[in-house]
Amino acid sequence: MKASVRKRRRRMTIRNTERRLVTEPARRRILILAAGTASMPAAARVAWAQKYPSRPITIVVPFAAGGPTDVIARTLADNMRTAFGQPVTVKNFSGAGGTIGVGRVARATPDGYTLSIGQNGSHVTNGEI
Repeated sequence: MKASVRKRRRRMTIRNTERRLVTEPARRRILILAAGTASMPAAARVAWAQKYPSRPITIVVPFAAGGPTDVIARTLADNMRTAFGQPVTVKNFSGAGGTIGVGRVARATPDGYTLSIGQNGSHVTNGEI
């Protein structure tokens, strides 16, 4: 009878240590996450945004000059010039249904200084709208 009592005690102690091993890392994770969350506002204050725009902006129109998209782009460029205080140029690259101009913008460096303007066209077939 003494042997069976000893076995039960061993099993209970093993289970207690297993519980401790399971709960301790969870507590540590919670404390680490809480400390990280508390430090996030301090890290956000350190990062300062750069002044935009600090150099000229280019608007690419993927259609021919003189079209409605070009007129809208030039009007937009004039308003951007006065708002930002930086030169804004409009370049037209027509051909392939706008693919050539959009491709140039896609290959440009992704810094926000090369923009593209497009249009949502409507296609009318057989007189239906």
